[in-house]
Amino acid sequence: MSLYDEGHTIAGWTGCAVATLGSGVVGAGVCTGSAPALVGGAVLVAASVLVTWVLHLSGWGKPPGVRPRGEWRLSARDTEARGGHPGCVGCALAGRRASAPVVTRAESIPLSPIE
Repeated sequence: MSLYDEGHTIAGWTGCAVATLGSGVVGAGVCTGSAPALVGGAVLVAASVLVTWVLHLSGWGKPPGVRPRGEWRLSARDTEARGGHPGCVGCALAGRRASAPVVTRAESIPLSPIE
């Protein structure tokens, strides 16, 4: 299992679901030759980026890097999101600048069931 636990958040899953739906609509538009379906699907794919970003900023995402196993569950909300995450492009685009350096917390994660 990956130590980084990337994308296992409400923001990640919701954004992926909206992008998948949009891709399906684009595919249907290609198969049927429907311009409205192509445009609608492209709008859904673009909206998936915005949905993911808004959910990340509201605390349903996660900062970049390693998380302890206790924070791996899908319903774990990030309480530090308001101040911004160090090294996070989404937070930087929103004007949230965290001053602390990026800290990887790999030492708190056991690498095997034996540890």
